[in-house]
Formats: sequence, C-alpha cells, structure tokens
Amino acid sequence: QVQLVESGGGLVQPGGSLRLSCAASGSIFSIYTMGWYRQAPGKQRDMVATLTSGGSTNYADSVKGRFTISGDNAKNTVYLQMNSLKPEDTAVYYCNARTSGPVVIHYWGKGTLVTVSS
Repeated sequence: QVQLVESGGGLVQPGGSLRLSCAASGSIFSIYTMGWYRQAPGKQRDMVATLTSGGSTNYADSVKGRFTISGDNAKNTVYLQMNSLKPEDTAVYYCNARTSGPVVIHYWGKGTLVTVSS
C-alpha cells in the first residue's frame, strides 16, 4: 500500500504561482511513476504531469512551459510548481503513484483544490 498526502492548494490570482506537494509513504519501493492529475467541475480527470523513477517527465500540452514537476527522493515527495496560472487551471489536483510490474496499481491522494480567480 502507498499513501499519498497533497498540500499547497489555495486561491491565487491569474498570473500567479503555487507549488503543490505530495508526500508518499508506505510501500514506496514499488512506485515507478508519480504524477499530478486534475479534475475541474463537470469534467473528467486529466493528466497534468508525470515523473518516472528514472527522471523522465511528461506534461499535458496545456501546461507545458508553465508547470514543472520535480521530486525529492530523500523526502519521498513530488512537487508541482505552477506558474502563470490561468482561470482554466482551476480544479482539484490529485497526486498519483503508479507501480511497476505485471500488475499495475494506481494510488491516489484525496486531492487539493486550486482556484485561480481575481
């Protein structure tokens, strides 16, 4: 089992910045990829950014150049630095951990709300 706890959400004005954190605990040795997803009201949950254990990153087109995902192995924490925020970035942001192996398991945090509004 892997437990994920997000923090760092809140209200920010358009053009502002926020940094989300996700602390992982439990069977972290099984994690292959960690990432951030978001879900706006009435919409599906979409991938925002992912980071593999090897350091490879992947971003949704809508956030490329504005968001940066990074990790701190010593703290078992992954971050999402969000700059130049737009109202359309408003959503609940969920941390995700994906395991490797023949059976892939996805773990989710409870989510943190990001609201971009003036």
